[in-house]
Amino acid sequence: MTVLDKKKYYSQTFCEKNYSQKELSGKEFDGCHFQSCDFNEAVFLNCEFTECKFTDCNLSILDVNNSKFLDVEFVDCKVIGINWAKAYWRGLTLGTPLKFTRCMMNSSSFYGINLAKIIIEDCRVHDVDFREGNFSGASFSRSDLTNSIFHNTNLTDANFSDAENYDININNNTIKNATFCRYEAVRLLESLGINLTN
Repeated sequence: MTVLDKKKYYSQTFCEKNYSQKELSGKEFDGCHFQSCDFNEAVFLNCEFTECKFTDCNLSILDVNNSKFLDVEFVDCKVIGINWAKAYWRGLTLGTPLKFTRCMMNSSSFYGINLAKIIIEDCRVHDVDFREGNFSGASFSRSDLTNSIFHNTNLTDANFSDAENYDININNNTIKNATFCRYEAVRLLESLGINLTN
């Protein structure tokens, strides 16, 4: 079932709307704000979101098939089980493509995506796949990265200040000039197979 009758929406606010299990196809949203909306198991097909904000929304198991996201912010949202690799990222020159603040992002995938400068702050980021991606200049500050996967990941200049529970092998990831909290950074040494004492 398709929802919303217009193709383009500018500077509109959508409050407490229920789009659960609905399909949004070929829609363009510019400067729009989604407040307390339910997108659980919804489909964004060939959509485009520019300078939009989602606040207190449920986007769990959202399908982002071939949709574009340019300067989009998620605040206090559930963004669980999303395969972001299905979105359209090719040829996009972005400042901050995606920003997540105080979100629950578990069981999602950013596999192979170039999302330099992405912001993921104060988030719960359990079991998320960051393999083969470029997240240079990203911020993971104050986020919990339990069981998230980094492999052949570019984390140059990334900020892990006050982040916790990350498992990053320094032999197969690029971490030049990345920032880590002194106490959590000990976790980086585990990949060297050395013994640490108090």
